[in-house]
This record gives sequence, structure tokens and C-alpha cells, in this order.
Amino acid sequence: MATQTLPTITHAELEAHRSTKSCYVTLGTKVYDITPFLDDHPGGGDLILKWAGKDVAAVMLDEISHHHSEAAYEILADHQIGFLATDSILDVAADSAQTAQILPLPPTKDGARELHANGATKVVFATTGMSSAEDLSVETDPSSDYRTHKFLDLNRPLLMQVWTGGFSKAFYLEQVHRPRHYKGGASAPLFGNFLEPLSKTPWWVVPMVWLPPVMYGTYLSRDGLPSTLHVAGYWLFGLAMWTLVEYGLHRGLFHVDKYLPDNRVGITVHFVLHGIHHYLPMDKLRLVMPPTLFIVLAIPFWKLAHFVFSYSWHAATAAFCGGIFGYICYDLTHYFLHHRQLPAFYRELKRYHLQHHFADYENGFGVTSRFWDRIFGTELAPPGAAKAA
Repeated sequence: MATQTLPTITHAELEAHRSTKSCYVTLGTKVYDITPFLDDHPGGGDLILKWAGKDVAAVMLDEISHHHSEAAYEILADHQIGFLATDSILDVAADSAQTAQILPLPPTKDGARELHANGATKVVFATTGMSSAEDLSVETDPSSDYRTHKFLDLNRPLLMQVWTGGFSKAFYLEQVHRPRHYKGGASAPLFGNFLEPLSKTPWWVVPMVWLPPVMYGTYLSRDGLPSTLHVAGYWLFGLAMWTLVEYGLHRGLFHVDKYLPDNRVGITVHFVLHGIHHYLPMDKLRLVMPPTLFIVLAIPFWKLAHFVFSYSWHAATAAFCGGIFGYICYDLTHYFLHHRQLPAFYRELKRYHLQHHFADYENGFGVTSRFWDRIFGTELAPPGAAKAA
């Protein structure tokens, strides 16, 4: 559907469509004519009519009322007829020097930024149920969350719940990408036994464990290369390659959702590798990669470096050390984006990455930069223009 051609609808027009003859509802700023769906709704047309002329975001997320899958949002999207111009949007547009960037809706990127800056929009994103980065730190009531969503009880060990839950892939992916927040950023139990400490890694462990080998490997590589300039060249090549590896791992391994096997083995592996981070994104001790897991992931790249530079062990080692230094920067950057106040450049990067969590987990795979997102067409749109509920 070409959204730019859809009309802008006022509240007065919305109020005029609240009957069986013409029934409109909204989801965020989007307006839907669901009159043809009244007779087909599993909960009955009367339930929809109770919400005629209103925003249905809350009821669609209410598991007690009725479970709505991603397919329900897709059906709703087929019935979109326009965009709702709220009073706050109209007020901003009236005072704006760039009204044409705001109306007709949807706004351009510049218009979306102006609306957002003036507090005129609050979008609830369908895939996450959230509106902003601040929502990531809103405390989750474990009992209420489990009662409502029938997914995981945050007060009990998570891993065995994933393994024995019998969840379908579709339900698992829907739930694991709706972030929860546990006790101010504490770690919810994962194993519930003596293995629990192995799942937690403070950020400072990363440079403490990996910087010494990087320094030593770089030092050794000097012995077999003609000059320091050659060492620097191979080392910087490895650092540059890390940025592509970072993007590739995040998109091709951690977010391999479409190709995830629909069984408990695939789901559990996904949860351990990355799902838990999207489920509990502000967990301070499960954000950087545990050294044992990184060793497993690093071994193939060690072998790859020595295959590519088979003519020189020292060149391969220098390149590999540059790549590992890139990993260190990545993991520290990732942690600080979630948990620290940062300088101006990193604040923009922070907004970008947190948007990946609260708005659109299917794009925005770059963490240390958005360069490869731009190259591969997965750059996130501004929050006001992203896929919303």
C-alpha cells in the first residue's frame, strides 16, 4: 500500500464511523476501516464495535481479552484507509515553518522529527508493544506478565521454560521480541543452579580477558613482517573486516528468525545466543559475550585468517588481532549504549541501537556504526516513520 497516497483523517471524521455500516478504528496514527471484518472476527463484531472510533492498541495486546498474532496485524494493515491527524499534530503543523513536511500524513523524516520533538506523537510499535527507549526500563510485573502472555515466568529459571514450553516458533518470536525489564536491570534466573554465574559477564571482563592476547599477538606478528607499517596495515584490515563480521553475525546468526527451526532445539539455541538479550535488553550482566562463547565463535575466524593469509602466519595473526580489537570495541560500545550517558556522537548511536530494540528488530543490525546497514538497505527509519502499530 502506498502510504503517501492515503488521506489524512480528523477526529471528527473518525467519530462519524462507529456503526455496523461503517466502523473505523485506529492503531497509533493509522486509521482502519474494518467494516468488512465485523462478521469474520473470532470474538464477534460486537466486541469490535465497542472499540469503534478508538485506538485498539491496548486491547490487541490484552491476552485475557483475546490473543492477537502477527497475522492479525497483517489483516488490519490490509484495511488501512488513512492517517489520523490528532489535535496535537494539527497544532504543530499550524505553527510549523514546514507544514508540508507534516501534512498530509504520514510526515516526511523531517516532519516526523518535528512532531516527535514537540511531543505530538506516541507510536506503539506492533512487533514490540513499545513506544520509546524509555519503555525498555519500565519494570515488568512477573506474575502479571506470565498470566497475561503465557510465555515465561521471570521468577523461575528461564532456560528450562523455553525448553519445555512447547512454544511454536511464531509465538516464541512474537514474545521474545517484546522486551521485559526485571528488577531494575538485574538478571532473571536462567539456569537456577550452579551454572548461573557462568551466564553473567560484567563489561570489564571483556577488555581484561582479550586485550592482553591482542597485544601479545600483535607483538609476535612484528617478528615476521618487514616493518611496523606492514603490521599496522594487516591489523587495520582485520579491524575493518570486524565491522562486516559484526553486521553479519547480528543479522545472519543472531536474527536468523525466518530460518529458525520450528522445534525446541532451534528455539532454545536462539534464546541463549540472542533471544534473551531482546527479551531482557537492559540486563547488565547478560549484555557482553561470555568469554567461553566468544572462543567458540572466534575459532572459525582464526582459521579463516590463516587461510586467507596462508603465505604468512604473522600477517594472519596481525589481521586476527585487529579483528579481536574490533570485537572488544563492539562489546564495550554495546554495553555503554544500553547503560551509560555518552558524548553527542554516541548519543545518536545509542538512540539508533535502542530503536532496534523498542521499534524494529528486523533492521538496524549495526552496533558500532550504521555503515553496513546503509550498504545493505537495513538502516532504521526515524522512530516516527518506522513500522508502527
